[in-house]
Amino acid sequence: MPIQFGTDGWRDIIADDFTYANVRMVAQAHAQALRQAGGGSVVVGFDPRFQGANFARVVAETMAEGGLDVWLAGEYLPTPALSFAVVHHGAAGGVMVTASHNPPQYSGYKLKGHYGGSATPALVAQVEAALAVPEPYNGPRGTVRPLDIRQAYYEQLDRQLDLEVLRAYRGRVIHDPMGGAACGWLTGYAAHAGLKLQLSELHGRPDPLFHGVNPEPVPASLGELMGLLAGEEGQTLGAVTDGDADRVGAVTAGGQFFNSHQIFAVLTAHLYRVRGLRGRVVKTVSGSRVIELLARRLGLEVLETPVGFKYITDAFLEGQEDESKAVLIGGEESGGLSSRGHIPERDGLLNSLLMIEAMAASGKSLPELFADIEREVGFRHHYDRADLHLSEQFDKAALLAEAQAFAEVAGRVVEGANTRDGVKLSLAGGASAMFRASGTEPVVRVYVEAQSEEDLRAILDEATRRVYRHDPAHRLG
Repeated sequence: MPIQFGTDGWRDIIADDFTYANVRMVAQAHAQALRQAGGGSVVVGFDPRFQGANFARVVAETMAEGGLDVWLAGEYLPTPALSFAVVHHGAAGGVMVTASHNPPQYSGYKLKGHYGGSATPALVAQVEAALAVPEPYNGPRGTVRPLDIRQAYYEQLDRQLDLEVLRAYRGRVIHDPMGGAACGWLTGYAAHAGLKLQLSELHGRPDPLFHGVNPEPVPASLGELMGLLAGEEGQTLGAVTDGDADRVGAVTAGGQFFNSHQIFAVLTAHLYRVRGLRGRVVKTVSGSRVIELLARRLGLEVLETPVGFKYITDAFLEGQEDESKAVLIGGEESGGLSSRGHIPERDGLLNSLLMIEAMAASGKSLPELFADIEREVGFRHHYDRADLHLSEQFDKAALLAEAQAFAEVAGRVVEGANTRDGVKLSLAGGASAMFRASGTEPVVRVYVEAQSEEDLRAILDEATRRVYRHDPAHRLG
């Protein structure tokens, strides 16, 4: 099977297509692309997945043979720390050996640009071109040296946080790194910064099998944490980071899941009102209406992008070049967020700390802060998503074409259609239903937001039925 790059690099099943030979080919192509662009160095890291250290060693040795100087991590590290290391060392790019939130049998090769964020489509195209037409390299070999970035990354976090507020916080926080790359990193930062919060870890032992779940901060993987917090009250927080720690999730007192849209809204209000920061708010098309309503209430420009953090990265880079386009905060539905002054990269550790800071500054819990926002913007947020796995005969194009012509969904009149990425329908009563087809597999994702749980369930059920209507396997079954 040919190597295929997605929005953030290449992912495949370990020992099937993710092999030493294929990793070496990708690293050679990446080195070729960086050399052709005038680059001379690269940073390489890995998460706790099976054979991660060895795959990273193969990448480092191959890129050194290709003429690049390499900083190679000696132990697992979070993706945001790897991305920060690229900027800190002035490297031409970075490689993170990780499959992020994917199941344990997967590994991956994430590409990072010199700016410390997701690779632009142009860089991905250059690597793909080098894979197709490899050029022999006969120049001098580069060096491989150890990477030690933890202290410098912690100092970067210091610059993004209000340490005085954080040091006054005495609440209870459980960090669930899901056995992934953030194990020990949040507790380590708390010690570094002298925080007095009651911080403990759940699943804090690195585990290639992620303690039996897919390392994604979604309710299906957080049953143990939700159970631990079921009897808690007040500001107690369960902060969750995914397999490589670039995404964030939260569980609040009472064992309630606090979704990414809610986190995005609370941090937007906090950065604007408490920290006094300004700039554009950048959200993917699958993001909540609450974020748009809040931004407009605050007088902030909203930029909507297709799904994929690379588009948000583009906006951050544009803002670095032009102050009038600076980004206050950018985020996606899957829990990836970044904010002004940081690298243009998703950072689950920073966002965990910002959630604590928002509670410490306000004296309120996250649900209380979000309820304040709902009242302010006049919108009640109820959200869910379904990932529908379909047969190979499924006709994605026919579904999306039909969706644009829907007059109603579950009795709610369609008031508009957004085709920026898939089809997002605006429905009467402030609800929405979005249909988005995967470009690489027979999967359709259905995203629904409504102002009541009853409406949410009715719309999601009807939207799901309409997708299955286009699948011969479901029609026959």
